Amino acid sequence: MSTTIEQVAQTLARLAPLGLAEDWDNVGLLVGDRRQPVARVMTCLTITPAVIAEAIEQEVGLIVTHHPLPFKPLRRLTGDSLAGELLLQLAAAGVAVYSAHTAYDSAIAGINQQWANGLGLRQPRPLEPCDPEEDLALGAGRLGRLPEPSTLVLLGQQAADFSRAAHVRYVGDPDQAIQKVAIACGSGGGLLASAIGQGCDAMITGEATFHTCLEAESRGLGLVLLGHYASERFAMESLVDDLLAEHPAVQIWASRQEADPIRSLPPAAG
Repeated sequence: MSTTIEQVAQTLARLAPLGLAEDWDNVGLLVGDRRQPVARVMTCLTITPAVIAEAIEQEVGLIVTHHPLPFKPLRRLTGDSLAGELLLQLAAAGVAVYSAHTAYDSAIAGINQQWANGLGLRQPRPLEPCDPEEDLALGAGRLGRLPEPSTLVLLGQQAADFSRAAHVRYVGDPDQAIQKVAIACGSGGGLLASAIGQGCDAMITGEATFHTCLEAESRGLGLVLLGHYASERFAMESLVDDLLAEHPAVQIWASRQEADPIRSLPPAAG
């Protein structure tokens, strides 16, 4: 019996309940017919022209993207905007799109929890619980204690090893003692106040604004900045295993063409 897009969507909704998404987010099945059979599924962090080309070449029926497309409401669907152009290409090729985004960030086994597990944090819990009276395991970000005291630089190296981040930056004293750590994947600067308020020594995130970095420095909280891509992309690969466990007859893989768009210049000579 064929697997349908709706069946895969139901699995994704169990892994990342859509009620966990932020109010401003756009999650769930965004493009496609729920009744359509699907034999090939591809995950990615963001839908780009390279991702779409791969999906079409590989005859993918469903893309599970972390970042929604469309993200903001569209008043018209034309090729005049990049989002419109990409959506038209997907629709013409019969490729459906599903995004869990912030719901997956905050889920019990979502991206931030995977970070907590990868760092071995003890008694991890959300930085901002969804509903403290109902379930303390659900919510934005994570915080917990390292198994052993560390330093800011060593924490950055550990985070880089886990996420395979190529270029890691940090804010703070490299030798600062670190025990209590906050995690906020992606653009996590909005959770800085929660990390400070709960006595964290450092926060790992993808990216933060200059003024957020200045505030962290002023407050004595170390920041590890991995880049948005590195802070989340690994979870698109682990999501493949979770989906295959429920749908073994479907071919599922993480995009092989997706790459971090940000590059670094070599150090200046002299």
